Amino acid sequence: MFKAVIKMILFSLRVSCGLLLTACLFMPPAAQAAIEIIATRIWPAQDYTRLTLESKLAIRHNMFSVENPDRLVIDLEGVEPGEALNQLTSKIGEDDPYIKSVRVARFKPGVVRMVLDLKSQVKPQLFDLTPVGEYGYRLVLDVYPAKGHDAMMTLLDQDKPAAPEEILPAPNKQTPRTPHSESPEVAQLPTIKTPTAPTHPPKNQPEVRARTLIIAIDAGHGGEDPGARGGRGSHEKDVTLAIARRLCTLVNETPNMHGVLIRDGDYFIPLGGRVVKARQARADLFVSIHADAFIRPDAHGSSVFALSEHGATSTAARWLAKKENEADLIGGVNIAVKDPYLARTLLDLSQTATINDSIRLARHVLGELDNINDLHSGHVEQAGFAVLKSPDIPSILVETAFISNPSEEARLNDEGYQTKLANAVLGGIKRYFAQNPALSKQNIAQNY
Repeated sequence: MFKAVIKMILFSLRVSCGLLLTACLFMPPAAQAAIEIIATRIWPAQDYTRLTLESKLAIRHNMFSVENPDRLVIDLEGVEPGEALNQLTSKIGEDDPYIKSVRVARFKPGVVRMVLDLKSQVKPQLFDLTPVGEYGYRLVLDVYPAKGHDAMMTLLDQDKPAAPEEILPAPNKQTPRTPHSESPEVAQLPTIKTPTAPTHPPKNQPEVRARTLIIAIDAGHGGEDPGARGGRGSHEKDVTLAIARRLCTLVNETPNMHGVLIRDGDYFIPLGGRVVKARQARADLFVSIHADAFIRPDAHGSSVFALSEHGATSTAARWLAKKENEADLIGGVNIAVKDPYLARTLLDLSQTATINDSIRLARHVLGELDNINDLHSGHVEQAGFAVLKSPDIPSILVETAFISNPSEEARLNDEGYQTKLANAVLGGIKRYFAQNPALSKQNIAQNY
C-alpha cells in the first residue's frame, strides 16, 4: 500500500512538472519577461536617416508601410514601453530630411507599435546587429529616399503588405516636444568658424595649375561608430570632422581645386560606401582623416598610410588596418543586402599604378606634417585598409595624432592646430600635383 502511494505521488509530480514545462514553452509573449530598450539614437543626414534601438536581448519585429499619408509601422514583440523608447519621440528634429515624427504605444499585449510619420516616400531597411564593442543587440532602421541615386542607398523592391486594421492615433498637437538640439544623443556639431590662423600656404609651396582638381576628404568614423576616445572625452569622429571641414575650406580657397566632404555630419557611412562616393564625385585624390588611440598614453606623432595588396609593412600597420576595418561592425552594415555596384567597385583591384601614386602623395603629406608634429613613423606605411581600395583614385589615410595622448588630444581640439594640420595636408597635396600632373578624368565616371 505504501509503495502504491509513493508511486502515485511521483506520477503526480511528473505530470505537474510536465504541465508546467509545457505552459512555459507555450507561454504567450505578454506573460514572459519584457525586453528592455536601453538606448535609442537617431542620426539624420541628407544621404539617409538612421534610427537605432539598443537592447540586452534580440527583438522580434515586423515592418510594413502605409500610404496617404506616408508612414512606416514597426511592431516590436516582447517589448514594453519604457523611458528610453518614450524619449525617442522627442529626438526627431524638424530638420530631419525624411522623418516627420515618431509615435510609440502598446498595440496589443506583448507588442509595442512604433509609427514613423514620413515627409515623403522612402526605401527603408530594417535589420539586426549582434553585440559588438560597447553595444548590445541593436535593431537598426535606415530610411533612404525613394527616388534618386546615392552610394548609401540600395534600391529595394519591397512588396507592401496590406495595411493593418489599426494605427496608433495621431499625437496631441498641444503636447510640447523637446527641441531637437536639447537631446545629447543627437546634438549637432557646431558650425566650424572661419579659421583665425593664416589660411594661405607658405610662398615656397608650389602652385597648382590646369583644370579643377577634385579632392575627396573623408572624416573617419561617425554616427554609431565614434572611433577612438581620448582621456578627456573627445571622440575621434568629432575631431576628424572638424579637421576635414577646415581642409575642405582651404582646398576651396585654392585656385583650380575643389573639395568634397564624404561625411559632413555625425552619421555613419560604410567603408566601401566612402570609396563609392569618392568615385561618384570623380575625385582626383582621396584623403581619409583619423586620430588614433593606443593602449599606452605616451604613444604620439603623425603617420600616413597607403594601401597594400601584399600584406602590411609593419605589425603596427597591420594592427591599425584591422582596427579601422572593423568600423563597419561597430557602425552597423546590413550584411543581408548585396550591392553589386559596390562589389564591382571594390573587386577591381588591379591598381598597382594607383598604389604607387598613393605612396608618392603620402610621402609629400608626411613631409609637411613633419613641420608641425613629431612623426610616429618616419616613412609611409602600407596595409589592407578597406577605405583606400579605390582602383583609380590615389588614396591615403592620415593619422593626424594620437587622441589617447593627453597633450595631443588637447591640440586636436584646438582650432588653430586643426588649421595647421589642414594646411600641412594641403601642402602635401599641392606638392604631389606639382610633380604628378593630373590626367583627364573624362572616362573615370562612365557607367556610374
